[in-house]
Amino acid sequence: MSHPISQGKPHQTGSALYVVMISCAAALGGLLYGYDTAVISGAIGFLKTLYNLSAFMQGLVISSIMIGGVIGVGLSGFMSDRIGRRKVLMTAACLFAIAAVVSAFSTDVTVLIGARIIGGLGIGMGSSLSVTYISECAPPRIRGALSSLYQLLTIIGISATYVTNFLIQRSGTVAWDTTTGWRWMLGLGAVPAAIFFFVLLFAPESPRWLVKAGRSEQSLAILTKINGEAMAKMELKTIADSLRNEASSSVRDLLKPGLRKALVVGILLALFNQVIGMNAVTYYGPEIFKMVGFGLNSDFSIQAFFGAMWVVFTVVAVFLIDRVGRRRLMQIGSALMAIFMALIGATFFFHLSNGFWLILFIMGFTAAFSVSMGPIPWIMIPEIFPNHLRARAAGVATIFLWGANWAIGQFTPMLLNGLGGADTFWIFAAINVVCFVFVSMLVPETKNKSLEEIEQFWMRGTALMRTGSSAKDANSVQKANFLR
Repeated sequence: MSHPISQGKPHQTGSALYVVMISCAAALGGLLYGYDTAVISGAIGFLKTLYNLSAFMQGLVISSIMIGGVIGVGLSGFMSDRIGRRKVLMTAACLFAIAAVVSAFSTDVTVLIGARIIGGLGIGMGSSLSVTYISECAPPRIRGALSSLYQLLTIIGISATYVTNFLIQRSGTVAWDTTTGWRWMLGLGAVPAAIFFFVLLFAPESPRWLVKAGRSEQSLAILTKINGEAMAKMELKTIADSLRNEASSSVRDLLKPGLRKALVVGILLALFNQVIGMNAVTYYGPEIFKMVGFGLNSDFSIQAFFGAMWVVFTVVAVFLIDRVGRRRLMQIGSALMAIFMALIGATFFFHLSNGFWLILFIMGFTAAFSVSMGPIPWIMIPEIFPNHLRARAAGVATIFLWGANWAIGQFTPMLLNGLGGADTFWIFAAINVVCFVFVSMLVPETKNKSLEEIEQFWMRGTALMRTGSSAKDANSVQKANFLR
């Protein structure tokens, strides 16, 4: 399908509006991820009653979508290198829409689990490629803010879904919710999937993928509209040189010196995005609130409130990421999250049953997550890999993200039942401490760097990333310690 962008006249200056629009189009994949993350928390209580689910089966219903997600992520890099980022994202939208409809009409838990695995295929593809697409289009000075749009749309999807769950739950009796209400919750997921597919019809392909596919003329037209004519020609040459130097690349290149460290950092960022505890609260929020005495109506209304707060602080993150820097925000956020998780555990240990302190500490944890380990790993994972391996490398890292997501979904109810709230949340507090140490010791700063500069950093081992300095300052910092 041709696009107007490839036919237009050269622009002397880039269009900020244009790059924001195409970034928003790709970021809509976050709506799918956000919808699925939140919708099951509203449905699981009714499914537990309807199908008499054990703790293990509750975990399997929730985590089944992550099984598909791991497969989808694994396929996404190779598929997108062959047919393009945009087509794979459109496929992801179709798979999720199908899964939403089948889930709504499922007649037993086996069919529901199968549908959620299909939906996971779509979300896995989208979660890996949406931010990759944005990072390959966005200018370095605003790449962090634009890449964080994926997380912002994810949180908007979560917040909107919490409200939707609340409204559906209030639309009938508990008996109606148990037999029918949850079907509406799951089935409405077809709506964001349809929006995502429609918007992608008008989006261009990634300019970096077009160069790799031998379509440099189209790539230049897109880069010109983004950066202006002069910068577009320079960037096209840089991309072409990078790809030419690695024409015979394979995923095994990630195990070479330099890129091996990038792979380790990418995988650990993916793991910590999931295992620090936010998804435990997201998936099982109503069940956690019930443990301290909240009723059914208040469970849903509290989650709707948290969703709105999550949106606000993710917007704050959009403005901070390219100003404060990725690494500093993750250090501050992980330290605060460790403190709040320890305090959440304390509310269970001391049996503070009125719930006020639990809500307050979860608010603090959510705010810290929203400006740090929520959006930033999604931004950095595609940033830190070179052009010729970006989609596949981001796919490898995101497989670990989805695997960790599965583990949280599967085992959280078993931890809560077996260990209780205090020990469960203290475990998450300890994980956040480990996350702080990892960020402080291994994660470089990529603020204000072009993707090609970041690639050279890993290959040459310079200290360029530590301070966020530009390429022209490389000589003055090359001998500095990497993380100091």
